[in-house]
Amino acid sequence: MKITNPGALHPAWAECFNRQDFDGIAGFMDTNAVFAPQPGLALTGEDNLAAQRQFLAMGLPIDLTVRHVLREGDIALAIVDWTIKGTAADGNEVDLKGTAADVLRLNDQGWKLIIDNPFGTA
Repeated sequence: MKITNPGALHPAWAECFNRQDFDGIAGFMDTNAVFAPQPGLALTGEDNLAAQRQFLAMGLPIDLTVRHVLREGDIALAIVDWTIKGTAADGNEVDLKGTAADVLRLNDQGWKLIIDNPFGTA
């Protein structure tokens, strides 16, 4: 899916996440994207993908609200509130939430995440 408005990326990403569509969420990431699954940890490449799969493996939906998007040319900063809450597939209770500070870049395939920082304020 080609995203032409940076404010539309996160809602589309969440739809894929909630369908457990890993290929869909991976399609919103730039080739060299950075993912911070916890404060202070930045992952790229296969480590990024493995961490993304761990979030999906919980089997819980994500609820998010795009607070605002700041754009300058082909770069945008998205501030997004999110929660994942419930009983995970492994039976553990999950109560995760945060405010993401994500960086997006526009390329010929549309807007892509280049830095996915879900705990952006930590």
